[in-house]
Amino acid sequence: MISSNVSSILSHQTYMNNDAANVANVNTDRYVPQNTIIKEADKGTTEAVTTKATDNGSEKSQTNLVKEITDQITIENVTAANVQAIKTQDTMLGSLLDLKA
Repeated sequence: MISSNVSSILSHQTYMNNDAANVANVNTDRYVPQNTIIKEADKGTTEAVTTKATDNGSEKSQTNLVKEITDQITIENVTAANVQAIKTQDTMLGSLLDLKA
């Protein structure tokens, strides 16, 4: 179970890195942002899939700050939930080991 949480954290780290790159290039002319989605992989794990957004031919950056910042808030919340789940599993495992001893 912990491996699922770790997988999610790593996938969301990739997502956050891509969002950060998009935000950093908000003033870069002709910049086409990256889109990232998180999808289910093998055995309950997740993976980040990154693609280039469709180029609309704009001379300005095509980064949508509203989308990027909203995504970053979601990523932060998902990561916090996964960290809490790992902490809870660790505590439960520790309690079980204490009972066994």
